Amino acid sequence: MMKIRLIILFIILGLYQVNGQQLRLGLLKYNGGGDWYANPTALPNLARFCNLNLKMNLNPEYQEIDPGSIDIFNVPYVHMTGHGNVFFSESEARNLREYLLSGGFLHIDDNYGMNDYILREIKKIFPAKALVELPFEHKIYHQKYSFKNGLPKIHRHDGKPPQGFAIIHEGRVVLFYSYESDLGDGWEDPSVHNDSQEKHTEALQMGANLVQYALLN
Repeated sequence: MMKIRLIILFIILGLYQVNGQQLRLGLLKYNGGGDWYANPTALPNLARFCNLNLKMNLNPEYQEIDPGSIDIFNVPYVHMTGHGNVFFSESEARNLREYLLSGGFLHIDDNYGMNDYILREIKKIFPAKALVELPFEHKIYHQKYSFKNGLPKIHRHDGKPPQGFAIIHEGRVVLFYSYESDLGDGWEDPSVHNDSQEKHTEALQMGANLVQYALLN
């Protein structure tokens, strides 16, 4: 099992391979009935965008990760999305907490309809920590790309302004929750949701910021 901080050291040194293989982004395969598998072209497109624009060498094929699996410790960035119910068992919540406190990063992207469920489950992972809204000045919005107004608005949903919430541990964002933005849909092939090239690019740029922050902070 490769510890997250060691993976980050490899990245800082420019060695983007672990055990002879490229690093892969992770997709959380959670229980509860929600469609964790939504947006199948999203992470491959994000990985290719990061490779082209951030000079990374990520494998475009993402890794499906069970919340309770030790395999999560080999993946520095885990994405979670869906529309419906989410459920973490006690052991899954504990494993996710250990992963995040050891240097991992979880990005939860509300694809619409997940909010009430995921807020409940985040409390299982961090019962003593508060989910806080990040100010627009936070460096997660100012990595390779600068978003002076925070998250871009990709899809309308309920017409509310997009918000970025976080769990912070020792000054570092370990869990980022994007709400009313729908970044993952924006990462997909533009033809899937009829997104404009502008929205597709905005979503990928913000996603690249998240990946860069997860790997190097």
